[in-house]
Amino acid sequence: MAGLTLASPSAERGVYSPWRETWRRYSRHKLAVVSAFLLLILILAVVVGPFIWRVKINDIDILAGMQGPSLAHPFGTDDLGQDILARMIYGGRISLAVGLAAMLVSVVIGTLVGALAGMSRGAVGHGLMWLTDLFLSLPQLPLLLMLIYLFRDGLKQVFGPEGGIFILIVLVIGGLRWMPVARLVRAQFLSIREKEFVEAARALGASPVRQVVKHILPNALGPVIIAGTIDVAAAIIAESTLSFLGLGFPPDTPTWGRLLYDAKDFLDIGPHWALFPGAAIFIAVVAINFIGDGLRDALDARRVI
Repeated sequence: MAGLTLASPSAERGVYSPWRETWRRYSRHKLAVVSAFLLLILILAVVVGPFIWRVKINDIDILAGMQGPSLAHPFGTDDLGQDILARMIYGGRISLAVGLAAMLVSVVIGTLVGALAGMSRGAVGHGLMWLTDLFLSLPQLPLLLMLIYLFRDGLKQVFGPEGGIFILIVLVIGGLRWMPVARLVRAQFLSIREKEFVEAARALGASPVRQVVKHILPNALGPVIIAGTIDVAAAIIAESTLSFLGLGFPPDTPTWGRLLYDAKDFLDIGPHWALFPGAAIFIAVVAINFIGDGLRDALDARRVI
């Protein structure tokens, strides 16, 4: 009929956006949304906090030692009268930075090893997987402690007390967390490299590097991102464990794990000293794990949400 216009099917459905669909799937996971909000608050607190709460981390007031939370010290004080909130803000930047940096190390190494193993059809792929299984069979905590003992003094002399320990902890934790990523990437590559679009690119003369960069790797990033979120949480726990054992950062560097280590002898008279850093570690790790669950639901196209 004249005067009537028929809307096209694409206009009725709207423009499809992969990012919008991913966000729709992620937003259905309520705990993941709340966890992302909590993690964002933690990150903003440790980044912006020093500009708002200007108390020095090393200010000592013996007369104010072991005080509970108050207006002057919202998180209380330690045995030397140092403000726990200021020390948590400072230490939170280190703990979160260690988690993110160690995650990048493990993801980069795991992706490279998994990609080489997934694209190799001969002895190279089997050898890389044998190496991966060998690292998986090693006891991580004793190996972690041994590497810390062997290399911390040399790195301290080169990069300073804090810089040397930071580099060592990041490299050691990341270097012992790449194996699950490598196995995951290899499995993705073995599956994707046989897909029709990769075979079409191969038939058109695409080099193996172009096949990986343009076609295979972008379609394998979803599981890698999920594994990366898990590695962040694992790295934060590993750094906290080392600091709690007294093998992490120097005593005057108040990471969350170091605060727990310093508070362990005062739990009966000052439980607040351990409560707040312990709660920060708990919230950060649980939030990152729930974010990983939300990303799994959002990036897995086979799930119907």
